Amino acid sequence: MAKHLTQTDVEAIISIIYAWKDEKLTWEGICEASEPIIGKNPTRQSLNANKLIKEAYSSKKSTIKMSGIVVSKPSNLNMASDRIGRLQSEIENLKRKNSALLEQFVIWQYNAYKYGMKEYQLNEPLPRIDRERTE
Repeated sequence: MAKHLTQTDVEAIISIIYAWKDEKLTWEGICEASEPIIGKNPTRQSLNANKLIKEAYSSKKSTIKMSGIVVSKPSNLNMASDRIGRLQSEIENLKRKNSALLEQFVIWQYNAYKYGMKEYQLNEPLPRIDRERTE
């Protein structure tokens, strides 16, 4: 029974979730698959309490529901290699975009601090649009 998960454990468990092949993704299944890799059997509650693991689980669960886990297999190794290369390029592109967005967020965060904005002001919801109103 694992009370504390290290960063390495969390990364390993997230990798297990993303590589999950079965149609049925469950917390118990992840716990069982994690034991040989991290050396301890984490509890469902400890996995669910970790934000990164929970996000990976939710993401994979929704992907399984949307796709029905049907993976098209390439007809030969050349096509598979091309597909892997294309997907790796797409992943790198998305990582660069994510990094740029994180940098932009840090700039906004600094400017909000610099000009005295409070967190509750930044988190205010957008105004509702009254679709019944005509002008």
